[in-house]
Amino acid sequence: MIPRADVLVVGAGGSGAALAARLSEDPARAVAVVEAGPVPPTAAEFPADLLDARLVPGARPGSAAVRMLPALLAPGMPYMAARGSFLGGSTTVNGGYFVRARRADFDRWSAATGEGRWSFERVLPLLRALEADLDFGDARAHGDRGPVPVRRTALDHPAAAAFEAAARELGHPDEPDKNAQDAPGFGPVPSNTRDGRRVNTGLAYLLGAAHRPNLTVLGGCTVRSLVIERGRATGVVAERDGRRAVLAAGEIVLCAGALASPHLLHLSGIGPAAELERAGIRVVHDLPSVGAALSDHPQVTVEWAPRRRLPGPSGTWLGGALHLPSSGGHGAGDLEILQSLVPMAALVAGTVTAPGAPLPFLVSAQAPRRTGGLRTVSADPGVPPRVEYGYLETADDRRRMREGVRAVAAVLATAAFAEVAQDLAEPDPRTLADDHALDRWIRARLGTSQHTCGTVPMGSAVDARGGVYGLEGLRVADTSILPTAPLRGPAATAVLIGEVVAGAMTGRDA
Repeated sequence: MIPRADVLVVGAGGSGAALAARLSEDPARAVAVVEAGPVPPTAAEFPADLLDARLVPGARPGSAAVRMLPALLAPGMPYMAARGSFLGGSTTVNGGYFVRARRADFDRWSAATGEGRWSFERVLPLLRALEADLDFGDARAHGDRGPVPVRRTALDHPAAAAFEAAARELGHPDEPDKNAQDAPGFGPVPSNTRDGRRVNTGLAYLLGAAHRPNLTVLGGCTVRSLVIERGRATGVVAERDGRRAVLAAGEIVLCAGALASPHLLHLSGIGPAAELERAGIRVVHDLPSVGAALSDHPQVTVEWAPRRRLPGPSGTWLGGALHLPSSGGHGAGDLEILQSLVPMAALVAGTVTAPGAPLPFLVSAQAPRRTGGLRTVSADPGVPPRVEYGYLETADDRRRMREGVRAVAAVLATAAFAEVAQDLAEPDPRTLADDHALDRWIRARLGTSQHTCGTVPMGSAVDARGGVYGLEGLRVADTSILPTAPLRGPAATAVLIGEVVAGAMTGRDA
C-alpha cells in the first residue's frame, strides 16, 4: 500500500492532521497517514455540505462522512455516537465550535502528568501558532499566521441579539473573546470558519502539505490492529479495498479518536488483561486504564418558539454562548448554554431552515468528571466496543443539568428575549419548579455533547508526550489522552494535542 515510513499516523482528524503536517516539515522524515474515510485530493472535491458552516453533518443520520457507534448514556438509555470518517475527522462533521480549554484544565492535566508540559504558559505559544484569529489576531494571546482560521459569530441575527440583551438583563458579564481566559459570561462563539465555510484540519493542515514528497496520505484504509514485537510497535495491520497488509513504520501514533484509539489498543492486546482475555484477545501488555473510564459532557435541548418568522442564519448555525458556574461549581463556568440559529429538525435533515419549527438552546454540564468506560467485547474488529457514558449518576450530575435548564428558562423569561420568543412551552412551570419532575424531563431528552476524552489517559496509560507506558515506538495523540474533558468543547484542544506531541517528537519544545 505504502512504503515503510519513519512515522505512521493512524487517523487524519483534529489531532492527526496537525501532527502529520508538523512532522513532515522535516524533509528527512517520511510520514504516512492512514485514514479510514475518504481523502479528497483537493478542497474542490469536498462535498459542499461538509464545508457549509450553517450545517452540522454529524447531526444528520445516514451521513456518509459519519460513523455511528452504539453507546449507553445511562443504564437503559441507548444512543448512537457520531464520529467523523473523512479527511479532517470530526472537525469535518462537527459544529465548527473552536474554543480553547481553560487555564484550570491545563492545571489539572499538568498535575496528572507531574510535569509542566501541559501548563497554560507552556502551550500558549502553540495555541497561537495553530490559529489565524480573524478578530483578535493582533492581541498578545492570539496568533494571526496559523493554519486554522478562527472567526467569532456575528450577533446580528435577531435571536442572537436578543440572547445577548437577555444575558445583560440577567447581569451576566460580557465575554467578547472566549479564547481568552476572562471571567465566563456571554459572548460570540469562536469557530474554525471563514466566510461561511468550515475549515477542517484536513484543509487547514494536510492539503497544504500534500506536495511534500515525504508525506503520504492514504484514504479508505482501516487499521485493524497493531503489530507488537518484543515490546515495540513495528507496524499496523490495515485493510483497503478488501485487501489486508502489514504497514511497517519506525513509530506508530494513534490519532483515531477517543473511541477508536482505545478499541484499537484493546484489539492489539493492550489494555486490562482480564477483560481482554474474556473477549478472546491475547494479552500483549496489561494496561488497566485503557478504556477504564471516559469523560464527556451530558447535553439536553431546550426549544423555544419564535414570536414571528425570523430570518435564516447567515454564515453559521451558531449564535451566542453563555457560560456560567453551577452552584458550588467551577469558577471557569461549568454550565454552557449554546444557541443554535437552525432548528433541530433542520440540523438532522441537513438543511438550514424548517418553517414553523422551534429554535433550540443546547444545555451542557461541563464539570470535569470521569464516568462510564469503553470495553471491548470481541476479538473481531467489526464488533463495536461497549461504550457507556455513565451520565446522571450522582446528585451533583443531576443538579447541574437542572441548573442549566433553569438558566435557559431565565433567559426566555427576560423582557429582552420576549421580543423574539413566545413563552417557554416545556418544561412547564410546574416541572421547572420540581427537582424530581425536572430530572425526569431531562432524562427523557438526554443526549451528549460528543466531547469524549480520557479513554487512554495521561498519567496512567500514556506520558505527557503521548508515549504508551511500557511499550516502545507507540504513542497516542488525540483527546483520549486528556484525563478529563476540558470545561469547553475539545475541538481546539484536539488540534493542540497534535501540535504538542509533534513538538515532543521533533524536539522543538525541549
